[in-house]
Amino acid sequence: MAKEEASSVVSDLINFLNASPTAFHAVDEAKKWLRSVGYEQVLEREDWKLEVGKRYFFTRNHSTIVAFAVGKKYVAGNGFHIVGAHTDSPCLKLKPVTKVTKGGYLEVGVQTYGGGLWHTWFDRDLTAAGRVIIRKEKDGSVSYSHRLVRIEEPIMRIPTLAIHLDSSSVSDGFKVNTQTHLLPVLATLVKAELNKVVVEDGGVESGIQTDAKKTNQRAATNNSKHHSLLLQLLASQIGCEPDDICDFELQVCDTQPSIVAGATKEFIFSGRLDNLCMSFCSLKALIDATSSESSLEEETGVRMVALFDHEEVGSNSAQGAGSPAMLNALSRITSSFGSDSKLLEKAIQRSFLVSADMAHGLHPNYMDKHEDNHQPKLHGGLVIKHNANQRYATNAVTSFIFREIATKHNLPVQDFVVRNDMACGSTIGPILASGVGIRTVDVGAPQLSMHSIREMCAADDVKHSYEHFKAYFHEFSLLDPRIKVDVDDKSVVDIYVE
Repeated sequence: MAKEEASSVVSDLINFLNASPTAFHAVDEAKKWLRSVGYEQVLEREDWKLEVGKRYFFTRNHSTIVAFAVGKKYVAGNGFHIVGAHTDSPCLKLKPVTKVTKGGYLEVGVQTYGGGLWHTWFDRDLTAAGRVIIRKEKDGSVSYSHRLVRIEEPIMRIPTLAIHLDSSSVSDGFKVNTQTHLLPVLATLVKAELNKVVVEDGGVESGIQTDAKKTNQRAATNNSKHHSLLLQLLASQIGCEPDDICDFELQVCDTQPSIVAGATKEFIFSGRLDNLCMSFCSLKALIDATSSESSLEEETGVRMVALFDHEEVGSNSAQGAGSPAMLNALSRITSSFGSDSKLLEKAIQRSFLVSADMAHGLHPNYMDKHEDNHQPKLHGGLVIKHNANQRYATNAVTSFIFREIATKHNLPVQDFVVRNDMACGSTIGPILASGVGIRTVDVGAPQLSMHSIREMCAADDVKHSYEHFKAYFHEFSLLDPRIKVDVDDKSVVDIYVE
């Protein structure tokens, strides 16, 4: 890869990260990106009319997105070449009732999402972002819509307790009670009261008076659940009145931007690298592998990227990898080009999934946490993850395919196995492999500080990941017919050559 192109990939990732504080925003950025290069949106609740050589995408819950490009030589029953990743990261999400007042402070009630390193959330400049359901009334007609929102400036903080008041933290370590210690401070009560605009009837605190009984009731309900100051900040950002806010899904976010850093500018310091880094690399690879007029000319399959929500909490939701979303997509695409129901089963057996989720890089201060022969290093390229107990879905055939593509394109690749005396994490790989029946390899770029509010990875591995995924999209249709498994020739694997 040329130096200028490599630099552009990293710069694009930084922009993507800074625009994507939540899964909703990440999907919104992906939509803008796909549309800008000619991908057409289809809706799951409508019929699809697909054509070979065309490119499409759909979203589910606006937190999961699936994009695909149909090869010009595709026929129903041919395979899907997929990279799967996830849009969510561990964070603090606002509770249904956030209003907490203690000791003269306004605090915001939050619940933990995923397995975060919660001590890293203390003493950070925090804000809120997510989606809001708003009510619109025009000409006597009422409609409801969701709007993305992000308050740019720091509005909250979770302060640590001074060491003088907790000397045990020196001997016993800093221990977080996630119920009582993790409430962000929004304001002091006295300042909030001074800034409050009270209308004559006491019903609405937005500064705009209304006589509508239902409006006052909504405002009273909202103000009993949430601090009016928080609602005012959200309404101001959206451009509506606080009583137009019907509900929301918000999370606490760090305001520090993602950057290229380190003494030699070799690292990326950012939140949400797990797993927006892999989401970005796979999406950019798909776009660049399908952007030219000739890129799909000889393609016999469907190139696809699927970015799911809720991986960090098990994927069991309507928009998680445990839902029928993937299988539904494969079925609808296949049936758009052929009516035989058996074609889907054949297509799945001809398909391949790269489950892309960030990997554990070797930590110089905790080297004993890695197995001696499996120590993925930053700058070392994508990591192929193995686990005999199927916490990862990789097997000899799928790892060979992914490694062979790397060899042909002179890309580095590494291996990871967790120590026998440590628990192993998992990914969407085993979920989709078992739920859909698709061949799968689990991979990821190495990183440090996984699940911290501020993580780090190597800029080189962003480039390696992008190049590897792009090569996979270009090469898989050529390589797969040469892999002989479940046939009567002793499962010989013919290594392909150009």
